[in-house]
Amino acid sequence: MTLIAEDLLLLLLDDESGKVAGSDTAGLALGGAVLAELAILGAVSVDEQTSRFRSPKVRVTGPAPEDRVLADALDVVAEKERPAQSLVERLGKGLVQTLGDRLADRGILERRESRMLGMLPRTRWPAVNSNHEAEVRRTLTSVLVQGTTPDPRTGALVAVLAAVDRVHKVVDHDGMSRREVKRRAAEIAEGAWAASGVRSAIQASHAAVTAAVAAAAAAGAAG
Repeated sequence: MTLIAEDLLLLLLDDESGKVAGSDTAGLALGGAVLAELAILGAVSVDEQTSRFRSPKVRVTGPAPEDRVLADALDVVAEKERPAQSLVERLGKGLVQTLGDRLADRGILERRESRMLGMLPRTRWPAVNSNHEAEVRRTLTSVLVQGTTPDPRTGALVAVLAAVDRVHKVVDHDGMSRREVKRRAAEIAEGAWAASGVRSAIQASHAAVTAAVAAAAAAGAAG
């Protein structure tokens, strides 16, 4: 089974060019997906979100998952108690490259190296086999457009996509406005459909990525 973050990366990549959409926020989104998956697996717990101005703390509560990306992420969480917003920034660093390599090894993506202006190295990840991505999109369409109840993994994926304002761009919502799709995604991110532990994880991941994206945008504007 692919990671939630791997499914997310496939959705963020342009299948032909291999370019990452929203490259400035992709790492934050991927970090949020990893954090959500750790929580869903019971490897970490996330404090309840009590204030929109304070990111909840995250702590280790279970054994390391077998997957190396998740195990490495858990090591970061275990270093010290940190708020979720800080963690999504740390967990997302380098993940496009790491996950792109993994997906290329499985024959889903192609690793394509080039140089910008003949000097700066650049890696693109065009699709080789889009079958899995198509299935992920069908599941998202069922949840977002047809109104089916998501499972925890799909709920987390929707929440992170909503946090980086990509949710309406990854599903065919013919007959449903962009605003309606976003409203449905916001409902899913609230997590009322999920058990309490999963709800806290999804809410925290959505809030943490949203706050991190806003902070990055503010820093860029100030610069």
